[in-house]
Amino acid sequence: MRIAVLDNDPAQAETICQVLSAASHHCQFFDNARDLLSQIRKDSTDMLILDWHSVELGGVEVMRRAREKLAANTPIMFLANSSAEDDIVDGIGAGADDYLVKPLRRGELVARVQALLRRAYPSQHGAEQLQFGPYIFETRPGRLLMNGSVIDVTHKEFYLALLFFRNLGRPLSRAYIHETVWVRDTELPSRTMDTHVSRVRNKLGLRPENGFRLVPVYSYGYRLEQMGA
Repeated sequence: MRIAVLDNDPAQAETICQVLSAASHHCQFFDNARDLLSQIRKDSTDMLILDWHSVELGGVEVMRRAREKLAANTPIMFLANSSAEDDIVDGIGAGADDYLVKPLRRGELVARVQALLRRAYPSQHGAEQLQFGPYIFETRPGRLLMNGSVIDVTHKEFYLALLFFRNLGRPLSRAYIHETVWVRDTELPSRTMDTHVSRVRNKLGLRPENGFRLVPVYSYGYRLEQMGA
């Protein structure tokens, strides 16, 4: 999952990102609120972690502005000082989903983050078979079926299709798709992604008559829409 961290302490931010990257998440940290808010407006973010006292706008204001730009189910966690009971009350009252008290413990950080992500995105955790209308994704063998018949897709096409269905109705940026599906390919020609998207659209028949439509989002990426939803 894609996690943004706001903290003006480089050492702490680096530690958080190292821990979360080791847990297979993509982590990006920011040292000021304006850069963070600008980024989440342009790109997809699955979770936000912020240090309550490291932001020039104040924790409550950053959370308010972030909520305006993030999807409704995006979890927000904040970091509080050990004795800052008022900060904890303010953070939870402002709409945060959870908090951690400093100094951070790595195991607790991962456990809390995973719990929030499971709650926010239940279809992406723990299921071996996911169904969306006539489509069934068997995640362990990487097999895709439509109306009971197996669709011949490559490994990349399978996970690209699954990414779209797991984010149904949500615009996904090209950068987010790249990092999620082509993890280690740092230089990916634009036409490669477009070709894979076109193949997924054709092989799965993602057309209105089948209940789904895969469309480009101008200057951003792609979105899978469910017709009549």
